Amino acid sequence: MRKHEFYMQEALREAKKASDMDEVPVGAVIVHNGSIIARAHNQIKLLKDPTAHAEMIAITQAANHLQNERLIGASIYVTIEPCSMCAGAMVLARIKELFYAADDPKAGACGSVVDIANNKKLNHRVKVKKGVLAEESSALMKEFFRKKRK
Repeated sequence: MRKHEFYMQEALREAKKASDMDEVPVGAVIVHNGSIIARAHNQIKLLKDPTAHAEMIAITQAANHLQNERLIGASIYVTIEPCSMCAGAMVLARIKELFYAADDPKAGACGSVVDIANNKKLNHRVKVKKGVLAEESSALMKEFFRKKRK
């Protein structure tokens, strides 16, 4: 299995944890120097915190791991295109690259609705690669919301 698919599989494992907790199934892992240094899933309902997105929790974990607010050289793998809050946090953290599975046509901030990750007016840009295991991520999201509508 290719490296990017391996890390996205790990993010999907996190997304499944979120789904099992009745949270929107989003998962994230952060990789630095070839090792996963953070992994998280949405915990918005659990923590009663609208900022408890998988990406935000993973960024905090990675910063703690590295003992630095700058995640220079780090890559983040996320199961769905990050929102504006999460994309902004990635820029502020100086994350090198983002790999995400499925587009978010309603709230995506890495090219779908807006593009915070590559806004030339900001002082850092995140390299974005989309579509890694997109079908698996999209299926997980669709199944979660299908069950909600029942």
